[in-house]
Amino acid sequence: MADEVLRERHGHVEIVTINRPDQRNAINGAVSLGMSEIMDDLEKDDDCWVVIITGAGDKAFSAGMDLKAFASGEGGGIINGNGGFAGITTRVFPKPIIAAVNGSALAGGFEIMLSCDLVVAVEHAVFGIPEAKRGLIAGGGGLIRMPKRLPMAIALEMGMTGDSIDARRAEALGLVNKVVPADKLMEEALALAERISANAPLAVRYSKTVMKQAAEVPESEGWKINAEAVGIVFSSADAMEGPVAFAEKRAPNWQGK
Repeated sequence: MADEVLRERHGHVEIVTINRPDQRNAINGAVSLGMSEIMDDLEKDDDCWVVIITGAGDKAFSAGMDLKAFASGEGGGIINGNGGFAGITTRVFPKPIIAAVNGSALAGGFEIMLSCDLVVAVEHAVFGIPEAKRGLIAGGGGLIRMPKRLPMAIALEMGMTGDSIDARRAEALGLVNKVVPADKLMEEALALAERISANAPLAVRYSKTVMKQAAEVPESEGWKINAEAVGIVFSSADAMEGPVAFAEKRAPNWQGK
């Protein structure tokens, strides 16, 4: 992995940076396998409550697959690691992931972003899957996730034309949570992460799980998923700590269990 993927911890928040700015943060084998190892580690790390994924520099969040690396034989490492492309696109990750989009997020870069739960983007960011323009289709989940994150007509238009949209359009469509000046990106992404990590981590994780799973099934099945989560969270130590801290007018001491 060398320095192609960087890690930095801020309290309970881990920042993971794709560090290939000269290649527009394109994903080669080292990056994909490195990201996979990091996400495996963070999934088990009880002290990590929120993850931020970003790219180095100010031009690209990620341009997607490094085609030169793919052509040179790195395809297996790029695609087949745990979690799929970039170690994330097929991963079911229990903790919140925020994409801090520092530039263009196109093709596989857009699919990495779609694998995240929340998005903070710079004003000059653009988003899209241009694969149809090259005789290809998006293979890293874009065609699956776009219709769930965007109105169907917009998703179809983007998928079939290969055209991109800018940050303000993405925000208006609900694809992006917040658009910010470039010099405020990490400040705003960390602020969002810290608002989440101020809450009980178990409650946050099960809130994410219920919403993600219930969105895929009929409402009757959603109630079963909800009931199971309620049973676990309401019997946790944090469920007792929250009301006690409120009554004692102090900040809660979350244990994540």
